[in-house]
Amino acid sequence: MKHLPLAAAALALLAQPVLAADKVTLMLDWFVNPDHAPIIVAQEKGFFADEGLEVEVVAPADPSDPPKLVAAGKADYAISYQPQLHLQVHEGLPLKRVGTLVATPLNCLMVKADGPVQQLADLKGKKIGFSVSGVEEALVGQILGTAGLTMADVEMVNVNWSLSPALIAGQVDATIGAYRNFELTQMRLEGAEGRCFFVEESGVPTYDELIFVANPQTMDKDRTTRLLHAVERGAQYMVNHPDEAWQLFSATAPDLKDELNAEAWKETLPRFSQSPAALDQGRYARFEQFLHDAGLVDSVLPVSDLAMDVGAQ
Repeated sequence: MKHLPLAAAALALLAQPVLAADKVTLMLDWFVNPDHAPIIVAQEKGFFADEGLEVEVVAPADPSDPPKLVAAGKADYAISYQPQLHLQVHEGLPLKRVGTLVATPLNCLMVKADGPVQQLADLKGKKIGFSVSGVEEALVGQILGTAGLTMADVEMVNVNWSLSPALIAGQVDATIGAYRNFELTQMRLEGAEGRCFFVEESGVPTYDELIFVANPQTMDKDRTTRLLHAVERGAQYMVNHPDEAWQLFSATAPDLKDELNAEAWKETLPRFSQSPAALDQGRYARFEQFLHDAGLVDSVLPVSDLAMDVGAQ
């Protein structure tokens, strides 16, 4: 009989209502790939659930949609790009960076390893393929300047999203916008070797490639803090258990198990932020000034208009 009070207490605990998880929507910038690994690992390991969150991860039909949907209040968070964030805020979209996913540039100016461009000066008179106008052209202008060239020395060719195919086929002599963790492997798998000139080593101020953006007018700071803590745990798990994390990630979709994704995983692993919520204010100030100097924005906004540190008191 002396055990009955203990049993009754246990039953009382079991009868307590389970608090519903907070539901949030996170839109990716593209289909699921190794760039999103900490998010998927956090989902699969239950790190979001540990934070009382039910996260719906959505791949967009159009890569340009996610920030707009967040600005319109139709999604809570989106994965976007620091360079684009600056332009979108200047356009009036209510967006701010609240976290960092990939903390280094992935973009590079890519050429054929055995092609006519062996150094930046060789770009004179050559064709450079691109997919997105604006920031990409500003990057090229800065890169060319380090070799004593200007935009008048090259021909920019819009190849849509066919960066690697256009380079392999010889339609262009270089491309801007290719990701060093994907396209170099993609070229090799298609029988061609590529080489990257890294933008941050060629006069462009370094920046966060992939970021979390939210609408500051509707964002819940506590939920955001919990979301980023779960992503941080995902990134840490990947560093501490890379093989287990790869098996976990690649098992979520059949097409993730191919050689391209396996190689991209290895290339991307050291680039994920281990402190997603932390904000490098100087990085945003320098890139804002770079865009202003390039004539892409007509004023220099304070960092507080562009990004926030949700962990700061």
